[in-house]
Amino acid sequence: MKYLKIPLLVRVLIAIILGILCSLFFPSWLSKIFTTFNSLFENYLGFIIPLIIVGLVAPGIAELGKGAGRLLIITVVIAYLSTLIAGYFSFITCDWLYEKFLLPSSEVNLSNLETTVGIEPYFTIQMPPVFGVMTALIFSFVLGLGCSVLKTSALRNVIVDFGEIILKVIKNTIIPLLPLFIFGIFLKLGVDGQVTFILKLFIKVILIIFGIHIIWLLLQFSIAGAIAHKNPIKSLSRMLPAYFTALGTQSSAATIPVTLEQTKKNGVNPEIASFTVPLCATIHLSGSMLKIVACAFAIMYMMDMPISIGQYTNFIFLLAVTMVAAPGVPGGAIMAALGVLTGVLGFDSTLNGLMIALYITMDSFGTACNVTGDGAIAMIVDKLQKER
Repeated sequence: MKYLKIPLLVRVLIAIILGILCSLFFPSWLSKIFTTFNSLFENYLGFIIPLIIVGLVAPGIAELGKGAGRLLIITVVIAYLSTLIAGYFSFITCDWLYEKFLLPSSEVNLSNLETTVGIEPYFTIQMPPVFGVMTALIFSFVLGLGCSVLKTSALRNVIVDFGEIILKVIKNTIIPLLPLFIFGIFLKLGVDGQVTFILKLFIKVILIIFGIHIIWLLLQFSIAGAIAHKNPIKSLSRMLPAYFTALGTQSSAATIPVTLEQTKKNGVNPEIASFTVPLCATIHLSGSMLKIVACAFAIMYMMDMPISIGQYTNFIFLLAVTMVAAPGVPGGAIMAALGVLTGVLGFDSTLNGLMIALYITMDSFGTACNVTGDGAIAMIVDKLQKER
């Protein structure tokens, strides 16, 4: 229980450090034990990812569909557009920056990561998924939209209960075991002699993404300020308490009281603020979108995988919908995104593990960007409502 009270970020960082250090002296038989665990956990993730999609996305769409009214539609559309544009902004920026800063020509890419000869598991157990990732996404959309138009609540209650089961699976099996999984990944990378490249990737990507977040917030509040006829710098500065609170809590939901108070200080009608801020805490994840796109782009770039705007258009549109269902736990957004990473970008369990590690090291910054941007959306919705 004491272990579970340690923040996930701290556990992941400890796992990375220990994995690198242990790779220097672990005997082969001991390394194989952790490789065996990783093999089993990878197969478990492959089995559970389609179920995570159905359990999170379908209830999220169904619950949104229950609402009615102009204000809800306006807020949802603006939040979704903000998340979409954030994805394209991240893609275009990374496409320009990574070529210049991420991988100097003197370094070797990681395209041989999967073929490196290294420690192998003692055994593996196949756990085939019930259905594929894309099948799960389509099924979730159909099920969620269907429940939103039904007058009866029986089916909605079933998928909501199933969603609760999936949340418990994430909290009680996946999240606690993630640090051990990441330890195994970095242990293998250390044994294979590729950990230096990964660490350089992490450091550079973290710095780039932090800069992208700041520019994105300035853009959001510039647009909101132009629409609401308010000073964008002053409006953004008033939201800083929410930003720093989210850095500490790593939770949009836990930061709602602070976000709400600072949004009201920006002159937003209290009734509008009380509606938009809690709603956006669930559906507006532009900061998480920025981070996931940038992390995925970095890993694909280092792996020398093909990257195209068409491929990422598919990825961004599906991810923006999937983000609505991100569970409110640290690392919840990346858990919800695993299915899209696998189904659209072709990530395997090793690349998903690197994505999880890279994402969680910056989890606070994405959450802080999300909640701060909620204040900008509230300003826009408030202005549109006044002009009605």
